[in-house]
Amino acid sequence: MDTEILRLFVAAAERLNISAAGRSLGLAPAIASARLAKLEHELGAELLHRTTRKVSLSQEGAAFLPYARDILAQSEAARAALGLDADKPSGILRFAAPSSFAQLHIMPLLPEFHALYPDIVLDLRLSDTRFDLIEGSFDLALRSAPLQDSSLRGRKLGDDMRILCAAPDYLARRGTPATPEDLQGHDLLSWTSTAPRDLISDGKRFTLDPKTMHCRTIIDDGASQRIATVAGGGISINSVWSVAHDLRAGRLVQILPRWELAGASVLWLIYPRSNVLTPKVRCFMDFILGARLPDRWLLCPDGKA
Repeated sequence: MDTEILRLFVAAAERLNISAAGRSLGLAPAIASARLAKLEHELGAELLHRTTRKVSLSQEGAAFLPYARDILAQSEAARAALGLDADKPSGILRFAAPSSFAQLHIMPLLPEFHALYPDIVLDLRLSDTRFDLIEGSFDLALRSAPLQDSSLRGRKLGDDMRILCAAPDYLARRGTPATPEDLQGHDLLSWTSTAPRDLISDGKRFTLDPKTMHCRTIIDDGASQRIATVAGGGISINSVWSVAHDLRAGRLVQILPRWELAGASVLWLIYPRSNVLTPKVRCFMDFILGARLPDRWLLCPDGKA
C-alpha cells in the first residue's frame, strides 16, 4: 500500500480538510481528492464523508485510521534503521498528558523543542482524565502509576512524591498540625479518591482518614486543587511537581514534613509495546528526559523546595 496516500489520508482525517491536507504535502486540492478516492476504491470503503460544507470521518475511516498511522510509524522506523532522515525527524506526534503537569512543565519547553525540531507537529491531548493510549492512537503519554499494563512500555521520568500542604493564611486561622492526630477536624481539599492514606515516620504509621476531616470539596483537576489550596481552602495532598514553585514563593507550606505518604508513584513516559520508537517519538522522549524536570521540584529535608 502506498505510504504517501496513507499519509494524505491521515492528514485529512486529522485536519478534516482535504485541501489543507493536500497543501501540507505539496498537492493541489484536486489531486489530493483524486488520490483519496483511489484509496477508498482500493479498500472498497468510504473513509471520509464529504459535503459542500465539511469533511468528516466515516465509521470505516475511524476504524482504519490507527492502522494507517501504524503503517506510517513502521515505515519511519524502517527508514531510521537504515539511517535515512535521521537528521530530520518529522510528522505529527500525538502526546497525552495530565493538563496540570503539562501547564507547569511541558508548555514552557515547547519553543525550545520546536526550534530544535521544526518539522515535528505536536498534537497534545491534555486532561487529568486518563486516555486509553492504544484506542486513542497516541504515540506517547505521561502517566503517574505503576507500569502494570503488559501492552505498554515506558521510561521513567521521575518520582511522583505526594505531600500535605496548606496556605499560610489558612494555618494562621486554623493552626498548624504538629502531629498526624492534629489533622482531625481540619478542612480537606480532596482528590476524587477519598480512600484512607497512611502516613509513615521512623517506623510509625498513622492512617489519615478523610472521614475524620471536613471534606467539603472533591476535585478531579490538579491545577484547580492547587489554586484552591493557595486561596486558603484547606489542607490538600499534592504532587511535589505541582506545588514546588508555590512552596518556594511561600504561598504554600508543607504540613508534617517528617511524615511521608505511603504508596509513592512514579512518572512514566509510556508508549504501546507494539509500536517501534520512530525518530519523532525518540527525540521528544530524549528532549523531555534531558530537560531534567525532577530537579525543579526537589524538596529539602525541612520540606522546603
